[in-house]
Amino acid sequence: MSGRRLASVSVDLDPLSCYYRIHALGPAPAELSATIFRRAVPRFLDVFARNGVRATFFVVGADLADPAVRRLARELVAAGHELGNHSHTHPYELARLPRERVAEEIDAAHAAIGDAAGVAPVGFRAPGYDLSQVMLGELARVGYRYDSSIFPAPAYYAAKAVVMAGLGLIGRPSGAVMTDPRALIAPADPYRPDARRPWRRGRAPLVELPIAVTPWLRLPAIGTNLLLLPAPLRAQLVRSMLGRPHFNLELHGIDLCDAELDGIPAVLVARQPDLRATLLEKQRAFEALLGRIALDYDVLPLRDVAARVDASGELASPDAD
Repeated sequence: MSGRRLASVSVDLDPLSCYYRIHALGPAPAELSATIFRRAVPRFLDVFARNGVRATFFVVGADLADPAVRRLARELVAAGHELGNHSHTHPYELARLPRERVAEEIDAAHAAIGDAAGVAPVGFRAPGYDLSQVMLGELARVGYRYDSSIFPAPAYYAAKAVVMAGLGLIGRPSGAVMTDPRALIAPADPYRPDARRPWRRGRAPLVELPIAVTPWLRLPAIGTNLLLLPAPLRAQLVRSMLGRPHFNLELHGIDLCDAELDGIPAVLVARQPDLRATLLEKQRAFEALLGRIALDYDVLPLRDVAARVDASGELASPDAD
């Protein structure tokens, strides 16, 4: 063991239809259904290969009905990356659904990922970062090693609430759902959650790996923000993460999409700020970010971090907040 801090890089492969729902734009054009997998995944593979990174990709199970998507999923596994469960149809309201529907979403995606890639997932990330007692119980039933849904970032949720309220005022309610506010006070470092109250420490049979927020202010330290920040601010935010034992860096497939190259309609580009940056700009920022992380961290897939926490609890420490 190196004694260095641990980092993980994960990519949520939300299809573009999710962003159409968030911005209340109606159904996404059918030709965009596999854009994230077909266009962004090969770019992530290239960047990770150049930087020696093994990442975790959270997959929406229904996307694997496409043979080309299944092939790319196998390529990810062959390259040493982990595939995680991101539900079967990405319902933002998953944490509010009855147990039977939650079980269907988890089980269907679990089966689809295992069948397509030959390796069953051991970790889960909820749509919209919303985790409930029912969801945690179903993950334990399936035997998952970890969940990585908790995102205790007040600034992120404040901005989300403003956007959702604005859409509601003009009669176009967003398809997104506000997270249980109790998640904002959850531990920001890896912990074993309470089976009934996932935002508190307890004795659940799986580990919670919260998405990165800075110490004290709990600013979101996710890829979508970092790739768009000026280099000095990006470096400062990454330095602040040295106050945590695990830097759980989350990105989305859309982070390596290019609106012009990938044929993404202007109606979505106008509402999604990260689509206004070029692919070259985002790739350069991403390479610089990975290089900076490599100076201070050992980068491991989330399953490996969870196994270490599960074995010894060595990462579980009091909050730096």
